[in-house]
Amino acid sequence: MILLFVEPLSSLFFVLYIVCGATDILDGSIARKTKNTSAIGAIFDSVADFIFIMIMLFIMIPIIDMFFWIQLWLISISMIKAISLLTGFIKYYSLAFLHTYMNKITGVLLFAFPLLYYWFGISIVAALLCSFASIAAVEEMVINLTSNKLSYNIKSIFLK
Repeated sequence: MILLFVEPLSSLFFVLYIVCGATDILDGSIARKTKNTSAIGAIFDSVADFIFIMIMLFIMIPIIDMFFWIQLWLISISMIKAISLLTGFIKYYSLAFLHTYMNKITGVLLFAFPLLYYWFGISIVAALLCSFASIAAVEEMVINLTSNKLSYNIKSIFLK
């Protein structure tokens, strides 16, 4: 939340941003190493990641000159993710945020977005990020549609 009160893309912003990402990675690593993982913890982690992404969108959208094709692509990805989550909720009575490899790669790219945007601009970064996010969203939806039980830590539709 502190990022809301810092000038976007400033030195302080990047320092705080990296600290936020590092603590997110660290808490998951510590939980796994100490065998303190749980389904509730995985859900809270996914919800916290979602809130972080929403805060970043709130910060970045006003300062990015976003092309219409990017907006359409983001809306499409959001719709697929919403259908996937709704499908998971109907089938499993739970928020089905899956921790697939593609979702993890997309998460890393999302985290790197401000840095990549700062260095490369919106077109290259949006194409890269939206490509991975599209694959991840479709994969997650296929898993939720075809699986008989909810498995948060499924790695891929190809590695069942």
